[in-house]
Amino acid sequence: MKLTTILFDLDGTLLPMVQEEFVEAYFRLLVKKAAPRGYEGKKLIDTLWKGTEAMVENDGSCYNQEAFWRTFAQVYGQEALKDRPMFDEFYAKEFAGAQSACGFDPKAASTVKVLKEQGYGLILATNPIFPAPAVEHRIHWAGLEPGDFQMYTSYESSRHCKPNPAYYQDILEQQGLKPEQCLMVGNDVEEDMVAASLGLEVFLLTPCLICRGGGDLSAYPQGDFDALLDYLQTRRNG
Repeated sequence: MKLTTILFDLDGTLLPMVQEEFVEAYFRLLVKKAAPRGYEGKKLIDTLWKGTEAMVENDGSCYNQEAFWRTFAQVYGQEALKDRPMFDEFYAKEFAGAQSACGFDPKAASTVKVLKEQGYGLILATNPIFPAPAVEHRIHWAGLEPGDFQMYTSYESSRHCKPNPAYYQDILEQQGLKPEQCLMVGNDVEEDMVAASLGLEVFLLTPCLICRGGGDLSAYPQGDFDALLDYLQTRRNG
């Protein structure tokens, strides 16, 4: 079947980063924002990790944002939910400061442009553990616009997370796509290459490679953005 749609991961794929450095910068900004409301740093960070775990373990019975805030309220009490506007404001504004912990690769935006011109549908398949404003900030940091993609995933609109294959299944169903029409491009072997289990083609982008378990990666088409374009050209000609 003809390949019609390309799914891109964001962090470490379109947006170069060392994940640990980015998370440290992000948490530092959030702790500063929340401190005047009485949130102690370590407890807040621990709670963010608990909320993230709840989203990753989401069984699809609720949206990820509900799983997160349910966990948050279990730690801080229901009264703390009154502070949600403060956290929303953080992701809309102060979160932008975390850009300093990220890199930039102009080939990311140019590759997206080329693929759009070639007629591919593009989906931003970023792990939906952030609210939409934070996703849009990171899209801009990569030199792109939200409108470059026919959809992007966020914690408001998703019921699963990577590496659960159901995350990719949800995208396929929402967009009316068959797995064999799609290619998933990502840098994380565990989270992105799992899309192959549903029948999607995959391409491992290696400049910011994450491979937690080691092992042989030779089965995956792989390389940088130039290699991705070459791979797609060869596939079209084949």
